[in-house]
Amino acid sequence: MASDAQNSNALIEVKGLKTHFFLDEGTVQAVNGVSFSIDRHKTLCVVGESGCGKSVTARSILQIVDHPGRIVEGQILYHGDAAHNSAGGEVIDLAALNPRGKEIRSIRGKDISMIFQEPMTSLSPIHTVGNQITEAILLHTEMTQEEADARAVELLRRVGIPKPEDRLKAYPFQLSGGMRQRVMIAMALSCNPVLLIADEPTTAVDVTTQAQILELLDELKAELGMAILLITHDLGVVAETADDVVVMYLGQVVERGDVDSIFHAPQHPYTQALMRSIPKLGVSRHLQRLDSIRGMVPDPYNRPNGCMFGPRCEHFMPGRCDAADPPTIQLATNREVKCFLYEDEANSGSSKFTPAER
Repeated sequence: MASDAQNSNALIEVKGLKTHFFLDEGTVQAVNGVSFSIDRHKTLCVVGESGCGKSVTARSILQIVDHPGRIVEGQILYHGDAAHNSAGGEVIDLAALNPRGKEIRSIRGKDISMIFQEPMTSLSPIHTVGNQITEAILLHTEMTQEEADARAVELLRRVGIPKPEDRLKAYPFQLSGGMRQRVMIAMALSCNPVLLIADEPTTAVDVTTQAQILELLDELKAELGMAILLITHDLGVVAETADDVVVMYLGQVVERGDVDSIFHAPQHPYTQALMRSIPKLGVSRHLQRLDSIRGMVPDPYNRPNGCMFGPRCEHFMPGRCDAADPPTIQLATNREVKCFLYEDEANSGSSKFTPAER
């Protein structure tokens, strides 16, 4: 995941994205200046605690942010490929499109599709599985109903649903949680997207089904050559599936880099705290005490001054961390961190970023 200036393989470039919700109680800055890129054929995992803006970021890419939220600033640059998608080889700023307009609707569900977090509420209870899968196929292709039905059966078989011809006529409530999740995957893949956004795709399923779904997504990624934006709070999932990682906290990206760097040399205090909370294999549960991050995620209406993580940070510097928003420091080609701890070293040109010594 190279920097924007050097990354010629980017499929999506998010630059300074701000998505706010304007409520009677005040304005919630759900996404507040987020920047990252998604490379073609790669998996980018977005991690962080609940309420950090992961899902809103994903919905912003597709322009499906619920009212009263809207994108107020920033760019979402989609680098089209004339051979495979609707953008026709052009660079389109998705953030500038009308959320109900024809252009974004030609991209949504075809070039970029999404697996939503909870399939029981995302699937219509009054339409059959076949109706819901073929809807996008009929909208974005010139297939007949018969051809679309055949495509739906093929997709259900591909995602591991037995007797797909029968399931085509079933309603979501007649399926198990794992099967509903597989139906969501089939719907998302119906038009061979170049980017699949998966929002907590394994949240409501058991560990066996979780492993099957992750393996399926990895196989489909290789088979179809698509990129994946995977949103999760499960660091085990990240370690298994990610190429690159974005760590978010309270609507901001606090660290980003390749998966090996994030796991073996986390730089931001928040990322370090997340890593310390992972159970360690080979250590007796009687001897192992999991670390927790002190404090709570701040109220969105009462955001702290300066660094958003400051009140919970072990390295908090009074008069500095609470006086200004930390800059984003470029540590290396594929590494960025938003923290004052590295500002002096970055200004001096030092490359000795060793969080373990701090």
